[in-house]
Amino acid sequence: MRRFVLFCEKIQYVGLLGLLSLIFDNKLLGLLWLFWLFGFIPIFYNPAVFLQSLKQLGGMMIVLIRYGSRIPGAEHYNGSVKYSLPFHGTWTVVNGGVEKATSHSWGIQTQRYAYDFLILDEEGHSFSGNRTNPENYYCYGKEILAPADGEVVEVKDKYPDSVILGNGQVDCAAKDIRGNYILIRHADKEYGLLAHLKPGSIRVKPGDIVKRGQHIADCGNSGYTSEPHLHFHVQDGRSFFISVGLPIQFTDITAHSAPGYASYDSRTIPPVSALNKRFIMRGQNVANI
Repeated sequence: MRRFVLFCEKIQYVGLLGLLSLIFDNKLLGLLWLFWLFGFIPIFYNPAVFLQSLKQLGGMMIVLIRYGSRIPGAEHYNGSVKYSLPFHGTWTVVNGGVEKATSHSWGIQTQRYAYDFLILDEEGHSFSGNRTNPENYYCYGKEILAPADGEVVEVKDKYPDSVILGNGQVDCAAKDIRGNYILIRHADKEYGLLAHLKPGSIRVKPGDIVKRGQHIADCGNSGYTSEPHLHFHVQDGRSFFISVGLPIQFTDITAHSAPGYASYDSRTIPPVSALNKRFIMRGQNVANI
């Protein structure tokens, strides 16, 4: 079924040829507009994710109304919490940074300063063996830690891992793009979200008080994800849709260029600016000291 959905996602663009009917007086060309109907198939396949996308779009508008030009910027932001990396050992930042060129999702304000982490080997590979088996990914099943002290305010742990299709394609098996996740209140208006967690691995519940470095879950592949990794961001409220993302100030960590990273990610890595020296960014290996 998923292969048919992927086929529909691609073939819908044949509808662009319907533009020719505006130039040439040919009714057959006009029928090409009908190919856009294939675009409804992915919506019906997972309507919950489609609705979440609409909520995200609406949330972006609400954030603009609430904050205007006052969205926190990394240049002057100084949060009340300094964070540790939420894992043991060395991981690689494959999405994220505090500038537009490296941002996880600059236009989605909640995730503007988000990071995606996974483990790469020296050749830039994130797995060994069959790429469709999540357990073959180096980060899969690794312990996820509380990045700072706080209170667990929201937990979801009911979704399976998503199927790994390869080539960046996504088959979201969950009704929530975050998959299994934990939301922790670290301070007033500072909430940490850890997402795409392994099914059945979450070790905390709402109301629990957690300590920095505490094992709270395992890395997985649930939600809207193309391969196992950890998504981590900090937002100023509980809502995933209408909160604004905050620059994450890490403490007692190391960060350096990841060897072999270009084999994993063909995107250009911008030069490290003075601002980026204060934060971590895509293309770096990072670890707690």
